[in-house]
Amino acid sequence: MASVKPLAGKVCLVTGATRGIGKGIALQLGTAGATVYITGRTLNKKGGDPVGGSLAETAAEVTSRGGECIPVQCDHSKDDDVHKLFERIAREQEGQLDVLVNNAYSGVQAIANAYEKPFWEVDPKIWDDINVVGLRNHYVCAVLASRLMVPRKKGLIINVSSAGGLRYTLNVAYGVGKEACDRMAADCAFELRKDNVAFVSLWPGPVRTENVMHLISQGGFGEGDHVKFLKQALEVGESIEYPGICVARLAADPDIMKKTGRILITADLGNEYGFVDIDGERRSSMRELGYTLSFATHNPIYMRFIPRFFKLPCWMLSLAGSKF
Repeated sequence: MASVKPLAGKVCLVTGATRGIGKGIALQLGTAGATVYITGRTLNKKGGDPVGGSLAETAAEVTSRGGECIPVQCDHSKDDDVHKLFERIAREQEGQLDVLVNNAYSGVQAIANAYEKPFWEVDPKIWDDINVVGLRNHYVCAVLASRLMVPRKKGLIINVSSAGGLRYTLNVAYGVGKEACDRMAADCAFELRKDNVAFVSLWPGPVRTENVMHLISQGGFGEGDHVKFLKQALEVGESIEYPGICVARLAADPDIMKKTGRILITADLGNEYGFVDIDGERRSSMRELGYTLSFATHNPIYMRFIPRFFKLPCWMLSLAGSKF
């Protein structure tokens, strides 16, 4: 019997899918039966790149799983490239776009280079390094995707964000960018609701991406207890496909409008929809008391001994970002 393909007939776009979270999302959407457009700057693998990854490799893996994947070389710092991307989708799919995942990001190396330096000692161009692709481009893509979704009265847009938007994390430009991604989702959702288009912000936990693992191995985040704990957190962290499972489940949810405008934590979605990571493991949510205390103290002992069912309500998490 053929496996069920819950997203058969759906057209999806995942930006920044040569590797990492974007690749994992593309793999899961393709596995679920969607036609997946993927973007990135690297069409074919380049020699000398320590973390590898290319559009061709991602597309080949999606295809090997029985999915349909269309790679499009696109520099998301260039509006012309982005406009041409959406024009192509509209032309080839007769105006249909069901899911946009704003994942493209170009700031990982800049973040590592500026790690533990105060903002005034860092070249201000770090703002553009992090937020031209990781924020402004998300807005441009959201505008162009909405122009396809609104006339059809259906669609889902997802900003891949992080808890770095809640309180100070890594550096100023990073935190401001992530909080802006979350606010973008909430405000766009407010205007899109009447047209039955959902917009959410997705917070993965620690994800074992190629870039992060490489930077840690090369000392890119310095040394000390914080790095030791980060390594321990990543050992039990999410695979690049776990956020992809979340996106596929959201895309197939007939009641997705009940979630529009909200921040969604990947592990909470795993509990709600009843799925585990590709290694069969259940992932921990930042709302779990033991998880939160372990991160705050850089000590994993709390995660080991405090039961997972002790969870913080979402409103309590929001207090950490209160500016009053």
